[in-house]
Amino acid sequence: MLWAAILSRGLFAQGLPASDDSLQLRGVELRYVLPEPLFSSAPPAPPIKALYVNAWAFGSPKLWHLVRLADSTEVNAFVVDVKDDTGCLLYDSQVEVARQIGATRCIRARDAPARLDTLKAHNIYAIARIVVAKDPLLAERRPQWSVQQRDVGGLWRDRIGSAWVDAYNDSVWIYAAQLAEEAVHMGFDEVQFDYVRFPDEPKEAMATAIFPSRKKGETQRAAVRASVAMIVRRLEPLGIPVTFDIFGLTSSATGDLGIGQVWEDFTSVADVVLPMVYPSHYYPGAYGYARPNANPYEIVKNALREAIERSRLQAKSAAIRPFLQGFTLGRRLPRYTPHEIREQIRAAEDLGIESWVLWNPRSVYQRDSFRPYRTEVRAASSDDPQ
Repeated sequence: MLWAAILSRGLFAQGLPASDDSLQLRGVELRYVLPEPLFSSAPPAPPIKALYVNAWAFGSPKLWHLVRLADSTEVNAFVVDVKDDTGCLLYDSQVEVARQIGATRCIRARDAPARLDTLKAHNIYAIARIVVAKDPLLAERRPQWSVQQRDVGGLWRDRIGSAWVDAYNDSVWIYAAQLAEEAVHMGFDEVQFDYVRFPDEPKEAMATAIFPSRKKGETQRAAVRASVAMIVRRLEPLGIPVTFDIFGLTSSATGDLGIGQVWEDFTSVADVVLPMVYPSHYYPGAYGYARPNANPYEIVKNALREAIERSRLQAKSAAIRPFLQGFTLGRRLPRYTPHEIREQIRAAEDLGIESWVLWNPRSVYQRDSFRPYRTEVRAASSDDPQ
C-alpha cells in the first residue's frame, strides 16, 4: 500500500514525459492518497544550493527536467512560488482569505502534493516562496487592506499599474503566515518571504500614496520590523527555517532604503536572510566599477563582505544565503553564461559562504553553471604505488 501511495503522488504517475531514468507505471489506476505529506525530510546538511522555480515551471513537464538537473549536479534545493507577485497560488488552498478573494481560481499546479513528493523522493529540499506586499489580487479584493490614492481616491498603483496591499496592516501579514503554515503541512521544508517591504517607487509617486492602517507616528521600518518578528513567532512551533529575501543594498545602507528594510531587523530574528546581490542591479560606479554587471565576481564579493561585517556586530545573526543572478538583463552586457554564474558562486565561496539561490525568472538554467553531483576520489591504499 505504501508503494501505491508513492506512485499515486509522484510525478511518474502524472503522465509526464518519460526519460531513461524515470519510473513509469502504465495500465494501473491508483487512488490511494495519504492525508499528510508522504515524505518528511530533514534539511540537507549545509550548504543549500538552490534554484528558483516559478509556479508555471513547477506545474509543468519542465519540472522533471529541473529534477534531472538537480540529480546530476550540486543543486539540492528548489525555491518554489507558493504565492507569487500576482497573488495567485500554487495549489488549491484552504485558507479562508485565499478562497474568498479568488486566489484559488488561478492555481498553477493542481497536483502540487504529488510534485512535492517527487522532490522528496529525489532528496531535493523544498522551499516555499511567499510574496507579501505586492499582491494585486488581494489589493483589488480587499481594498480596505490596500494602499489608497490621495485626492482622487481608489487604489494607488505603481509604475506598471499594480496595486499594493498596505504593509502597515496586520491582516496582510497574517494571511502570508497562514499560507506558510499550510505549505509546511503540505510538505515544504522551509518558508521564504519576499516583498517584505513597502513599494520602491520614486518619492513623487509615493507622495500620492495613503496607508490607511498606519498608526500615528509609525514608520515604515517599525511596521516591517514588527511584522517580521510576528511572522517568526507565529511559525516557530512548526520547527522549520523562516527566511526573508531582502535588497542587497541593505547591508551597506544607513537608513531603510525608503522601503522599511534594515539589515539588523531581519538578521536578528530570521533563520536565514537572502540579500539579492544581482550585479546588474548596482549603479555604475558601485564599489569602483563603471559596469557592475560586467564584474560579477567583484560586485558579489564586495556586497557579501559588507553583509558579513555588518552581521558580526550582532550578538545573534541569521545565516546569509545570497540570491545570485542567473539571467541577462536587457542590454546590460555581458550576457550571463555559466562563466558569470560560476564567478558569483566563487565570490561567495571565497568569503566562506557556500549556500546560495540562483534566480532566473524563467527558471531556465544551464548544466555547466554547476559542479557535477559527485566527484569520485579514491582513497589511497597500501597497494597503491607511491
